[in-house]
Amino acid sequence: QVQLVESGGGLVQAGGSLRLSCAASGPFRHYTMGWFRQAPGKEREFVARINWNGGQVEYSDSVKGRFTVTRDNAKNMMYLQMNGLTVEDTGVYYCARRRDTYEYVDWGRGTQVTISP
Repeated sequence: QVQLVESGGGLVQAGGSLRLSCAASGPFRHYTMGWFRQAPGKEREFVARINWNGGQVEYSDSVKGRFTVTRDNAKNMMYLQMNGLTVEDTGVYYCARRRDTYEYVDWGRGTQVTISP
């Protein structure tokens, strides 16, 4: 069992930056972790993932080159540095833990990110 808590969301102008954090209480260091987001009226979509030691990362095409996912296993934390934000990045951002079955089963409650024009 793991609890995931996201933080760092807020309201910023287009072109700005935010850094999201995901705090995990429970097993963390051996798991691939992911970031997802859900915009109003849209389905939740994949944003980024990072493997257990940070050696492998993957991004959606829409954020590649602007977002960076990192983790600190000593602190049970994962981060998402978001630069060059656009209004299309508005949404609720969730962190999730991936099981060995490659399914993201454990989710946080999300943090709201709003980008103004």
